[in-house]
Amino acid sequence: MNLRFDGLHALVTGSTRGIGHAIAQLLADSGARLTVHGRDANEAAAVARAMTGEGREVASAHAELSSAEGCAALIEQVPEVDILVHNAGIYEWSPFFDTDDTRWQHMLETNLLSGVRLARHHVGRMLERGWGRVVFIASDAGLNVPTDMIHYGVSKAALLALTRGVAELTAGSAVTVNAVLPGPTRTGAEGGFFEEHARKAGIPREQSEQHFLHSVRPTSLLRRMATGEEVASMVVYACSRQAAATNGAALRAEGGILRHIG
Repeated sequence: MNLRFDGLHALVTGSTRGIGHAIAQLLADSGARLTVHGRDANEAAAVARAMTGEGREVASAHAELSSAEGCAALIEQVPEVDILVHNAGIYEWSPFFDTDDTRWQHMLETNLLSGVRLARHHVGRMLERGWGRVVFIASDAGLNVPTDMIHYGVSKAALLALTRGVAELTAGSAVTVNAVLPGPTRTGAEGGFFEEHARKAGIPREQSEQHFLHSVRPTSLLRRMATGEEVASMVVYACSRQAAATNGAALRAEGGILRHIG
């Protein structure tokens, strides 16, 4: 299968590093006209410059998406896209009883309402043009909510509901809205997560990844961290013309952690 995106404009939020960077790179390599997004203008521009070349056309945009104003700023910079991959988001360890309203609100603004705001702008325009793809990057935590990150899990569960709800609005069209659920993924950007896990578990940092998989995600069938490229492959397929029959779906790339079928 040859997935090509020639002539299509793709925006990947949170794409200066991690899974978002891997998605952006694969879309650019596959012919999309790409806009890289990050919080910092200089970092986003540097990533775009590094990706440009050998037939790749890459621009940059910057905005903090944890507020309505930040989302509006991104929309002003990138008002029209054929493909929206909304990857930008945050996570944090936080015991439920210590997580106050401010932290809940910040988590939901960043992980959920940013997706609401971007979809509200772009999906209607995709429907008017007659084609489009939206992919929300959710998490296995949206279906298997971690007790030490409940506010994060709730934000990702709500993102799955948003995915299905918006997909219902596209019935009978050539626009699709899907979610991809990564699990533990090695991208080079997850170091702080495992440093914190090692500190909490009282183990050396070099043991933290395997300790996390065995103690926190023991149902993993992959038995290792996924790579950013493996997750990106699922996302890019969902963005493709070939994925026309996939809509309103929660597509797993979490290494078999989730034990239920469907």
